[in-house]
Amino acid sequence: MSAAANPAAAVARWARDRGRRLGTAWRRSLQFRTVLITLGLSTLAILVIGFTISFTVASNLFQAQVERVLASSATADAAAQAAIFASDAADRASVQAVTNSAIRTIISVSGSADIAVFRTPDTAPSSIAPPDFLSPDLAGKISPELRERVQENPGDQFWQSVELEDDGDPVPGIVVGSDLEIPGAGRYEVYIGYDLAEADRTLSFMQLTGVIGAVALIAMLSAITLIVVRWVIEPIQAVAATSRRLAAGDLGVRLPVRGEDELAALAESFNGMADTLQARIGELAELSVMQQRFVSDVSHELRTPLTTIRLAGDVLYGQREDFPPATARTVELLRTQTERFENLLADLLEISRYDAGSVELETEPTNLVHLAGETVESMHSLALERGSELRLDAPGGHLDADVDPRRIRRIVRNLVGNAIEHGEGRPIVVSVDSNAGAVAIAVRDYGLGMSDDEAERVFDRFWRADPSRRRTLGGTGLGLAISLEDTVAHGGTLDVWSERGRGTVFRLTLPRQGGADPATIVSPLALEPDDPAATGPAAIRSVPTDTSVIEEVHDA
Repeated sequence: MSAAANPAAAVARWARDRGRRLGTAWRRSLQFRTVLITLGLSTLAILVIGFTISFTVASNLFQAQVERVLASSATADAAAQAAIFASDAADRASVQAVTNSAIRTIISVSGSADIAVFRTPDTAPSSIAPPDFLSPDLAGKISPELRERVQENPGDQFWQSVELEDDGDPVPGIVVGSDLEIPGAGRYEVYIGYDLAEADRTLSFMQLTGVIGAVALIAMLSAITLIVVRWVIEPIQAVAATSRRLAAGDLGVRLPVRGEDELAALAESFNGMADTLQARIGELAELSVMQQRFVSDVSHELRTPLTTIRLAGDVLYGQREDFPPATARTVELLRTQTERFENLLADLLEISRYDAGSVELETEPTNLVHLAGETVESMHSLALERGSELRLDAPGGHLDADVDPRRIRRIVRNLVGNAIEHGEGRPIVVSVDSNAGAVAIAVRDYGLGMSDDEAERVFDRFWRADPSRRRTLGGTGLGLAISLEDTVAHGGTLDVWSERGRGTVFRLTLPRQGGADPATIVSPLALEPDDPAATGPAAIRSVPTDTSVIEEVHDA
């Protein structure tokens, strides 16, 4: 049982493998599809034409044979009838001799030895009437319908198709029925059998010749189609390969131009498009460099006057108590906006470094639980001002990760500050967890939340979900954009989940070791919370509002 099943399974696997390969070739190869479709349609056309010709030839050949047989039978009957009428036989022996002579005449004139002679049933009995005659090859071949038609229509010919034998082999044939009048004996039915073996051999030869010709024609069409398709498809394949290289960034690749036909025009148009694309990309690259240089130069140039303004503002801020209230408030605003201007310049310089590709990480083994705890500690007073409570939830199992602590600290500060800004005074949870390959930090607030469209744009530069809202932290609009750049530089991912009215979750996932593929990193923290409709964590909902920070840190 198993011995028989294993070959069957192997054949099934082979068939499935072949089917998959053919399916892949059909989907991916224009040349394969073109050749296969051309051969399929050509084969169908040849089959239709071949069957039509074969049917027409067979029909015409059969009709010609029928006409020949009927003419031969009529001639034989006429000769036999003439021989009978020329005789004056009056007794049984002489009538029998005349009848035998007539049969020989029929055989001689018709060229067929398959003869049957039957006395019609409605003829009056006669003592001199010769007996019926039947050739062995016609035994059982003459149908009652044919005999009935011959008996009912004296002087007419009728025929039917039968199967005769030629040297023991069945061949198609025709039986022609007519009648003879024998004086003194009455009316007799005469049947002559004609085999169509020669016509059948002729038709078979023609069909064999047609099949061989069709196979040869299909083979020739296959070769011609393959040559033509390769001649046409190869330039298209070259265009496809060149376009892939162009899309991959090889802007100097071009197509060879040969001749003056449509393919040459296509190559020239493609090369012209590539030239234009290369020129435009070059212009954009130069513009980008100029833009980066401009931002960097402006930022550097603004530092000197900004430092002077900052020093003058500090002097005024230190003497604000000696000023009238309106002037003192103006000095405070000047100091606040000067600090914001400094932060904006610092962020612009950082963005310009990322755009220029000049950022280098200063990595060192860092405990992200401690880093997150320090950030939460430093920002809890700001959270208190907004009525929010900060919670650090770190269940354990944490090991150091090779990161740039300054940049990771900046990411966490940005995420926590963003949660305070939009948390609507509700609790904020900072979670830290890890697995064998990654460490993750998630910041969840239970505040305003965002729509899907807003969540897609949250990392855009200078974009704000609600431009009308007052900034508590005096942000520059570049914090999340810089956080994303810092994350990518570490080979990690920064994801966001948010629903309108249910809060937001930002999740930072970093590999423990640098150089890991971000696509293979599995975050130890889920992005979407288990309780998206909650207004706060269960452990905090009953805590008094004056509690600023709740830390739950469990060492492994």
